[in-house]
Amino acid sequence: MAKPVPDGFNTVNMSLVVKDARKALDFYQKAFGAEQGLHMAGPDGKGTMHAEMRIGNSTVMLTDENPQWGMKSPQTLGGSPASLHIYTENADAMFARAVNAGCEATMPIMDAFWGDRYGKVKDPFGHEWGIATHKEDLSEQEIEKRATKWFATMGQC
Repeated sequence: MAKPVPDGFNTVNMSLVVKDARKALDFYQKAFGAEQGLHMAGPDGKGTMHAEMRIGNSTVMLTDENPQWGMKSPQTLGGSPASLHIYTENADAMFARAVNAGCEATMPIMDAFWGDRYGKVKDPFGHEWGIATHKEDLSEQEIEKRATKWFATMGQC
């Protein structure tokens, strides 16, 4: 009997639409250490109808942009309302790896008020990725106090 949630997947999984899934898979391997899984070619035998990759313990699915089916990449849309978040043992190293691979740093790596070492990058396909290492377990009150202080400094920039 088939499992309702297949091995290697979580209850909620993400799927990215990109202009060239094969190039994206290669890029994500360089930037984030992704391991390529299943790849299903499109009807023309060239494009990608569905592909899978693993980053850490998570599966991310990809597909080529196909506007006829309502599948548009962030590049076509002019941005994306969603982002991805990676927890890793060493946020600084993964952040540097992503930037060296070709990601644009959109928020420098920093000690964030919520207890993570955190930074953000944008990949060449238009997707934003938060990269973090959890450093401190904080109460909601501690986070709120630190947030207030951090937001106050934002007006001084």
